[in-house]
Amino acid sequence: MTQPESLDRDGHGRRPALGTAAFYRSLAPLSGFHGIADSASFAPLPDDWVVGIADVVSSSQAIAEGRYKTVNTAGAAVISAVSNALGTLEFPFIFGGDGASFAVGPEDAEQASVALAATVAWVGRELNLVLRGGIVSVSDIRAQSLDVRVARFAVSNNVTYAMFAGGGLAWAERRLKAGDVAVAPAPKDAHPDLTGLTCRFHDLVAKHGVILSVLVRPTSGPDDPRFQALVREVLEIAEQGPDEARPMPVFRPGLRQQLAAIGIDARMQPANSSMLHRWLAEAAYSVLATVLLTTGWSVGGFSPKRYLREVVENSDFRKYDDGLMMTLDCTPAHADRIETRLQDAARDVIAVYGLHRQDAATITCVIPSVVQSNHVHFIDGASGGYAEAARDLKSRLPA
Repeated sequence: MTQPESLDRDGHGRRPALGTAAFYRSLAPLSGFHGIADSASFAPLPDDWVVGIADVVSSSQAIAEGRYKTVNTAGAAVISAVSNALGTLEFPFIFGGDGASFAVGPEDAEQASVALAATVAWVGRELNLVLRGGIVSVSDIRAQSLDVRVARFAVSNNVTYAMFAGGGLAWAERRLKAGDVAVAPAPKDAHPDLTGLTCRFHDLVAKHGVILSVLVRPTSGPDDPRFQALVREVLEIAEQGPDEARPMPVFRPGLRQQLAAIGIDARMQPANSSMLHRWLAEAAYSVLATVLLTTGWSVGGFSPKRYLREVVENSDFRKYDDGLMMTLDCTPAHADRIETRLQDAARDVIAVYGLHRQDAATITCVIPSVVQSNHVHFIDGASGGYAEAARDLKSRLPA
């Protein structure tokens, strides 16, 4: 992997010469997802960068209340707000279902922190959820003998997603939950710029029997060759299934027009008009989008056929965040094979894992422009997904 010129001989960035987007673009993208099982695919972030962490408090309760789509929206809102504050999607970020993480250079740290704080306030006010948000310096993480290393995976010709390794983000999340790294509170009426964030798609019903949420974490260090071999094996099992277990095979998804979804989108708009006006505007936009996607009519440079193909190509159903994360549409037999392999790995003290089976996946989108191809789509299980898999994983940890 091509290392940025700002890195010193020890691999850590002491005097970064590149801004956030330029540094991220300087990382040669992986063309195949199996590359995440190779430590050489990851480059360390410069020392003076910061990472942002956010997670929804009591997400299990929200899941029990049937509000996991709203939980997903809160996590994706962090990425949308920071992206709009920076004016680009070219920075390292990862969606975690009930939260999100990102990294930025020192020149963007204040803007990102303000955007994160505003999102915390907005989620509490508009979504009736408690979102924790915190900022941690990469140098503080390295003081714990941990690291934050990043790879870029080219999920399509138009979009790359960041993958994180080194154990640093997991440590930062623990500090966030302990209340040690919270961002300064924003005004209660703060409204982040959430332009492009939307949740209009219907849930994606499993075509092959089950939507399987998978979390796999190493037990003896992120660079354990046994864990890397395990990751490759699990990926191979998943890819042997229909459509490589992708939750979005090539088809035309119906747009989510339920009142609740339109209401969420309406709350994303700046409060410079009444909620009724915003709701009606979102409902009208949803109807128009449905007509265009159903008929295939092209309007103003928007091609429904191309857009729907790109939705499939640009979706993040596989990722790496100090461990493997996947949302798979697979047969029960394939889900059983994955579970059996992970049971063996846990018995051999290679990994700890969490799984959650459900009958549908959900999609939350960040679309800077419908006429451009760099829109991103976050996939999670519709009935708890990664949050429930994380709870399963925690139940398997030693007391």
